[in-house]
Amino acid sequence: MGNMNFSVLMSVYIKEKPEFLKESLDSVFNQTLLPTEVILIEDGPLTNELYNTIKDFSNKHKELKIIPLEKNYGLGHALNIGLKHCKYNLVARMDSDDICKPNRFEKEIKFMYNNNDIDICSSWIDEFENDKNNVVSQRRIPETHEEIIKYAKLRCPVNHPTVVYKRDKVIELGGYKDFPEDYYLWIKMIMNGCKFYNLQESLLYFRFTSDLYKRRGGWKYAKDDLRAQKKFYSVGFLTKREFLFNVIVRSTIRLIPVELRSFIYKYILRKRILLRKSFGGTK
Repeated sequence: MGNMNFSVLMSVYIKEKPEFLKESLDSVFNQTLLPTEVILIEDGPLTNELYNTIKDFSNKHKELKIIPLEKNYGLGHALNIGLKHCKYNLVARMDSDDICKPNRFEKEIKFMYNNNDIDICSSWIDEFENDKNNVVSQRRIPETHEEIIKYAKLRCPVNHPTVVYKRDKVIELGGYKDFPEDYYLWIKMIMNGCKFYNLQESLLYFRFTSDLYKRRGGWKYAKDDLRAQKKFYSVGFLTKREFLFNVIVRSTIRLIPVELRSFIYKYILRKRILLRKSFGGTK
């Protein structure tokens, strides 16, 4: 496939389960196109089990480079540090509890090398519970740059765990911020002329835990949403009408009971696997 060098950027913290990290790293090192380097940020002290898991992989794979941080800074800060350690301009993001499909890097990296005008790409994700064979829903996102801009006014326009971007573009724009760490970065990239593309297939299994709906609700999440929407409005990405609409809708979703929020995510905001299979869709 030629000399397609790229970095993989990951971060892990103390609450991660060792078995999830193992599955994630296994999927990274069993790709049809292997990464040139894998930068793993240890975001603060970890458990002995996590250290042992990391050591096992480090002994087997010279591409794995560990960057330990003295304390937990949070994902955005950890990723900014990791970006400075990446040697290559193409950087693939990966979360410590998700699972790449075997051809993820081959598909995305080859696409980026063949389309130099694109600054960032991602793909759909299959959301699973407990086991990757138990896929319950799929998050589909639009394909073209124009469609992505429209979608971004309402929801996050890429699936962060599947993203591949140009490192220099991200660093030039100040990297990740705290609210939320990825969504605001994508808006900044759009506003500064970066070109987006989403591959129209699922290239990753996303771990969909039972407490995800709880973590996506409450006053703190609503306040974070409000801060983000204010920022999108202040930089000119949203009109006043779009800003007010988003604040009302998103705040309502954050503050309703978890059972109702779960229903909205499962049956309205996601493509349900059972329905997709019934109508002959592709996985």
